[in-house]
Amino acid sequence: MIILLLTSLAIAPVWSDSIHWDYDGAESPENWGKLSDKFKLCELGKTQSPINIKNLSIGSPANIEFDYRSTPLEVVNNGHSIQVNYAKGSTVTIDGEKYALLQFHFHSPSEHQINAQPAPMELHLVHSRIPKNGETNSANQLAVLGVMLEQGVANPLIAEVWKNIPAAGTTKKVSTSLINAINLLPKSKSYFSYDGSLTTPPCSEGVKWKVFTQPLTISPEQIATFTKLYPNDARPVQRLNERMVELHL
Repeated sequence: MIILLLTSLAIAPVWSDSIHWDYDGAESPENWGKLSDKFKLCELGKTQSPINIKNLSIGSPANIEFDYRSTPLEVVNNGHSIQVNYAKGSTVTIDGEKYALLQFHFHSPSEHQINAQPAPMELHLVHSRIPKNGETNSANQLAVLGVMLEQGVANPLIAEVWKNIPAAGTTKKVSTSLINAINLLPKSKSYFSYDGSLTTPPCSEGVKWKVFTQPLTISPEQIATFTKLYPNDARPVQRLNERMVELHL
């Protein structure tokens, strides 16, 4: 299955660059909350992500509209994942709220699970809420659309990204290569939803996740290219703590 993950959260960095953290060893997820006071929610939070998605209730009809434009390719190897920065002008509208696409990045294996089953990889598309008239910047929120990536046919857009992965800690701009993130979305727009958090430090809560029910495929070779660099950059699933998970068709 493919996951579409939407966050609703005061704007904050997806990754913290000032405090080092990792996915194994002394700086692994079980220790994130001890690395800094800024990361306390990673240990003490009650609505943390990712989760194992199960025990669903039926929610309101799905209401998502995409207006993605093509952008020059800009690939970042940031030491936690491979990230693609997106030019201004692409948006998604969710239940009447508009969000601007900022970047997308990858995790292996998938961070979320469906009935205790992970996928080989997961894609997150990160957006910032566009304030309505009269709202201040503090009203901004994030929206992260995540896509489960299962083994199968190769994805052409991901192939273009993989061809241009730079060395760790660097960025590569390819102005002659245009991509469109609409090619990273499933055809079906049905999704699951629940309240959660960022899946990386500082693990900020107040996140609205929406999870698509249809998967995309990538080839075994594409999976191997990423996992050679990042064999494990996924936070383990967190306790649901009686949160409701809804299905929107």
